[in-house]
Amino acid sequence: MSHPVISLASARTLHLSAQNLLKPVTRKPVAADVVQAIRDMGLLQIDTISVVARSPYLVLFSRLGNYDPQWLEQALPAGKIFEYWAHEACFIPSEDYGLLRHRMLNPQGMGWKFSQTWFDEHQTDIEALLGHIAENGPVRSADFSTDKKSASGWWDWKPHKKHLETLLTSGKLMVSERRNFHRVYDLAERVMPGWDDASQTLEQSAAEYQMLRRSAQYLGIFRPEWLADYYRLRRVNTKAVIAQLLMDEEITPVEVAGLEDIYYVHRKQFPLLQQATESRIGSTVTTLLSPFDPVVWDRKRASMLFNFEYRIECYTPEAKRQYGYFTLPILQRGELIGRVDAKMHRKEKLLEVKSLHLEPDVTMSSRRAKDIHGAISRFAQWQGAEKVKTVKVPETLTVFWERDWQI
Repeated sequence: MSHPVISLASARTLHLSAQNLLKPVTRKPVAADVVQAIRDMGLLQIDTISVVARSPYLVLFSRLGNYDPQWLEQALPAGKIFEYWAHEACFIPSEDYGLLRHRMLNPQGMGWKFSQTWFDEHQTDIEALLGHIAENGPVRSADFSTDKKSASGWWDWKPHKKHLETLLTSGKLMVSERRNFHRVYDLAERVMPGWDDASQTLEQSAAEYQMLRRSAQYLGIFRPEWLADYYRLRRVNTKAVIAQLLMDEEITPVEVAGLEDIYYVHRKQFPLLQQATESRIGSTVTTLLSPFDPVVWDRKRASMLFNFEYRIECYTPEAKRQYGYFTLPILQRGELIGRVDAKMHRKEKLLEVKSLHLEPDVTMSSRRAKDIHGAISRFAQWQGAEKVKTVKVPETLTVFWERDWQI
């Protein structure tokens, strides 16, 4: 049986369309767009590195443009999103709480994120912590001193952070808000009032089916081995899920010219797929991506789909780094064409581009140079910069624009 054949460029476009990176946003974003963007991706990975904007804010910027980062901070205490382990630590739409709840009820399956031994050994302290929060309200890890100040009393407790994390993984506590990006913990029943495990929690098998089904939608186009990574699922029967999705006509098989094996396209992309088989489709977005953007977080997928070999080097000793501490992939009209190592100097209102590396096969044109310049300028402006300073930039780019410029 023959399947429709699409180009690699079209396959990339289908994926970017599913990730809301098909066309730039032309209207001014509003607060509701933040929660909708998270719904459209399914989840938003959290990372605390702040050499430029922290990753979750950056992922939203790539899709929304010049939005107010406070909108993400407000969505958590407003109960529109919650925080839990999904791909990794993630912000997740609150309506998906039942999708992840089975993990909280069986935290022993969460690997290093939960230790039953720790829980058992510190049971008295953990129950005292829960009692303290019930009586006195939410707490931060910073509320507890690490110094022994008295023989008794609450504030001399050392292993508080691990207790809080353990209680978060087991679903007894939730993050009610973040202050200066630090977690504030409260009782789950106060964060999710009215929640009923018996009637609202999906069983593991049903939840994992839904996660795989949704992953197909969030990816837009996929190979079977890409599906489980989105929610970091293990030991799942992806074949059976794909068979069911095919039967339900939620996905359809295609071939991608130049790539082996069968790919599957999700129903939400069928209108674009029709265009892909008839004519050329393409993304018109140029932006910088976070290292933890869904487009690149699966490094094998980024390599296969975009021919982009990528890894984050902040954990690599400086002398051994090839590209830089926290490099941001450059997405330009459907291609990953390079990476930027940048640092935001907030007091000076300056974005420093420490280095910009283009992929070996990238040829420069005035449009491409203009696209990159615009993407860096928008990125800088969103963070409050008034000037961009570049240090190490290919000469093929400086032919088209100045090394330093005002925003």
